[in-house]
Amino acid sequence: MRERTVNSWDELQAAVFEDVWDASVQRYRDNRVFRGVKDRHWDMIPALNRCCAHNLDLERHILRSFRRYGYAELQGINSFWQLLATGQHYGLPTRLLDWSYSPLVAAHFVTEDVSAYDRDGAIIIADMDVINALLPDPLGRILRQDAVSVFSQDTLDRAAPTLEEFAALSDHPFCLFFEPASAVSRIENQYALFSVSSDASLLIDRLPGAEEAFTRLIIPHTAKLEIRDKLDYINISERLLYPGLGGVCRWITRRYAPLGPKYNRMPMPHDINSLEGE
Repeated sequence: MRERTVNSWDELQAAVFEDVWDASVQRYRDNRVFRGVKDRHWDMIPALNRCCAHNLDLERHILRSFRRYGYAELQGINSFWQLLATGQHYGLPTRLLDWSYSPLVAAHFVTEDVSAYDRDGAIIIADMDVINALLPDPLGRILRQDAVSVFSQDTLDRAAPTLEEFAALSDHPFCLFFEPASAVSRIENQYALFSVSSDASLLIDRLPGAEEAFTRLIIPHTAKLEIRDKLDYINISERLLYPGLGGVCRWITRRYAPLGPKYNRMPMPHDINSLEGE
């Protein structure tokens, strides 16, 4: 995977908005999506693979238990893919990986955990055009006909309403991106979508032919606090991304923590004055 380091808020803006001008429509458009991780060394491993690495076949038992014990709150969900997305957002171990259309939402996830401010983080950038070019023909044809880069939940329900039918679409493993309905406010506020592999054991960055799809934008630990504070200024924070009192409390806890003296690499005003006098 290609790697690039950004050392400040300004460098981050330059990197994520680079080459997004689309001359054909005279607008700023991009087919890249973003995933933020607090530790640059983290691989793109779904929760299912972390939880059940010893036996990925437990996935069907996990989904069956989710339907059974979450029945009262899941009665209105008739789509398998919406069920899977809902479980992902509530912490169920699934084969899905979270992404966002917004690079700044991804930057939030790099910087929200202040206990990780001693570690470099990263934003993983994925070029959906590269991944889509590797899709089996029935799925690729759907995207071309609809002139889109991302599958909707409804489209996936029609093409493959179960994981077994999904895998049967090709003799070779594949990955795609899909956008669920905004039934949960977090999904809408986080500008969220998911990637999913037809084979639970296949990590998306290990997909044959997808080597050029990914870039790791490294955010050094020394730049995290500057980026964090500036995200707060433009309302990319827990208050927006985790609607409700829980998100408000998480934001307050972080906002009033004494992070500046501990993590801020910028010189204080008296330090600047002393430097000028030297």
